[in-house]
Amino acid sequence: MPTYKVNIKWGKEKFSDVECNTDEPPEVFKAQLFALSGVQPDRQKVMLKGMVVKDDSWGNAKLKDGAMVLMMGSADALPEAPKEKVMFMEDMSEQQLATAMKLPAGLTNLGNTCYMNATIQCLKSIPELKDGLKRFNSGSGVGADAGGSADLITASMKELFLSMDKSGTAIPPIIMLQVLHMAYPQFAEKSEHGGYAQQDANECWTELVRCLQQKVPGVNKEQMEISASSSQGLVDQYLSGEFDVSMKCEEAEEEVATHATEKFYQLSCFIEKEVKYMHTGLRSRLEEHITKNSPTLGRDAVYKKSSKLKRIPAYLAIQFVRFYYKEKEAINAKILKDVKFPISLDVYDLCSEKLQEQLAPMRDRFKEQEDKKAEELQKAKVSGKTDEKKEIKLKQEPYSFPDDVGSNNSGYYELQAVLTHKGRSSSSGHYVAWVRRKGDDWYMYDDDNVSPVTAEDVLRLSGGGDWHSAYVLLYGPRIYEAEEEEEKMET
Repeated sequence: MPTYKVNIKWGKEKFSDVECNTDEPPEVFKAQLFALSGVQPDRQKVMLKGMVVKDDSWGNAKLKDGAMVLMMGSADALPEAPKEKVMFMEDMSEQQLATAMKLPAGLTNLGNTCYMNATIQCLKSIPELKDGLKRFNSGSGVGADAGGSADLITASMKELFLSMDKSGTAIPPIIMLQVLHMAYPQFAEKSEHGGYAQQDANECWTELVRCLQQKVPGVNKEQMEISASSSQGLVDQYLSGEFDVSMKCEEAEEEVATHATEKFYQLSCFIEKEVKYMHTGLRSRLEEHITKNSPTLGRDAVYKKSSKLKRIPAYLAIQFVRFYYKEKEAINAKILKDVKFPISLDVYDLCSEKLQEQLAPMRDRFKEQEDKKAEELQKAKVSGKTDEKKEIKLKQEPYSFPDDVGSNNSGYYELQAVLTHKGRSSSSGHYVAWVRRKGDDWYMYDDDNVSPVTAEDVLRLSGGGDWHSAYVLLYGPRIYEAEEEEEKMET
């Protein structure tokens, strides 16, 4: 169905030329009405020619440009003064503070700013980035001029992270949004109704990471602490990887293959017809055919481009390429296909032979540990002593190579955060962040609404319908925990 421009009658108010895309569920349209009127979607009663529009289906509704839509419902009442005296964190007891801080802080939606809120919540899940921002001083950085866009973005993110850690309530990221708009005017684009237009969350992710890459100082590998003298920034250390790329002409066997190194901050999973699993989508793009000029043949020829991971970062971002430009409707339409992704990821088969050799020692240690646990479990099952208590102290070991701070030394990853999109195009719909808390416990950050969810809920975000589908995934390193002490024998 096409997109219509309709008129909204709400009491004495009237809103003209409101965009209504009937390819999207009515709840998306109601969200637009909320932005215009302040009436919460669950309070809205939307009527068209005497027919009440439901949340999940347009039913038999027939729309056309200029159609009059009636909306009934009252905006939220003005907030009243609290009946109980406001208690500040400084005056709370430890128990009261623990209760107040039970859920982490969400971010208020300032009008189609869910794309920024979700991106910030995912990036905040990287502990090394949080530590780096705490020690960031405005005007310093890795090759960027003081007072520039990158400096302002990084300083704003630092203050926002600190505020979020101190508060158990939602925070309006006003300064962060203002700075983002100042640095990247495309994010300040207005819709035809006067409010902010929806933006692409991955574009926001890319620009924020680019700013942090310039400004957040790296870790000095000799001292293993944040150091402004480090030759690399923290983002280059912990979030960037490298490809070993070879190019071979398939029409001229005598032409020597060329080799190059390419840097990346994200891997792309292209959703093609045969792709049902993320790993398949990643692997299929490592070998492709391109056309370029051949110096041997003196004309354009077909080359086989082969890429292998040469360096893998501690934190690996993967984008599902779900949007494509639809010329007829002039929108970035969404691919709804269901593509499964794992909680635990192994990228060993995507790595170069040299990197595979370097990964082998730590992978062997993981395997030995898993085999030992399986053997102990089997022995306990045979002996019937499955509830025997053990006192074992575990020590976390480095996940990076000694000479490469911020790298991954095993090829094993654990899913840490997922940024999802709900809707049919990148310029509409809604973005949400899902961040791992511990084990199988996760938090869903739907702007200012933060709620606990499970790993099973996260795995349902693989797509296939109008529900939230994974758009950007952030994987962190699997941590090896070594035993410090053997089991203590009971006396």
